[in-house]
Amino acid sequence: MKVLIACEFSGVVRDAFLQRGHNAVSCDILPTESDGPHYQGDVLDILDGGWDMMIAHPPCTFLSNAGARHLYPKGVLNMDRYAKGMKARELFMSLYNSNIPRICIENPTPSKVFELPEKTQVIQPWQFGHPFSKRTCLWLRGLPALTPTHIVEHRQSTRVAGNWFNKGGKVRQQNRARTFQGIAEAMAEQWGQLSL
Repeated sequence: MKVLIACEFSGVVRDAFLQRGHNAVSCDILPTESDGPHYQGDVLDILDGGWDMMIAHPPCTFLSNAGARHLYPKGVLNMDRYAKGMKARELFMSLYNSNIPRICIENPTPSKVFELPEKTQVIQPWQFGHPFSKRTCLWLRGLPALTPTHIVEHRQSTRVAGNWFNKGGKVRQQNRARTFQGIAEAMAEQWGQLSL
């Protein structure tokens, strides 16, 4: 299967598909962190590449509900941040509406003001072998819901589980963007077996 992993620099999802014999390519404006097929540039340049499946991780900084306090400081809409959010929405919708038969778009809960389509599924790392909470929404087209593979005990409190998502200083955002290995493996195992 020809699989595009859009907006991924880590290679985690790409490599999970490669290990199962798929023709997988990651794409990001950043270089890849691991050896493997990678297109460094705008994903829109290669979106019409005859892909069978796309798993996309578009930037969420300006779409995420977690940034709502910056969108409405003192209860007033920040028009600059709103404009950046609308630009991020445009990329999200270009991916969502692309001519690829099987699509998964992964993002955190979006702010309602951007009116994204309704998510298909919500997953957590603790459903795939990682003892952490990180609510992740999936928008699926032509793909079944992802089935949990290894449910483990997790801690809601970051004091107990460790503040994994705040580590990294200047590369904190990149650290948060990495897909958990267990989720990548589940995607490749479950969706990679689908017949064309």
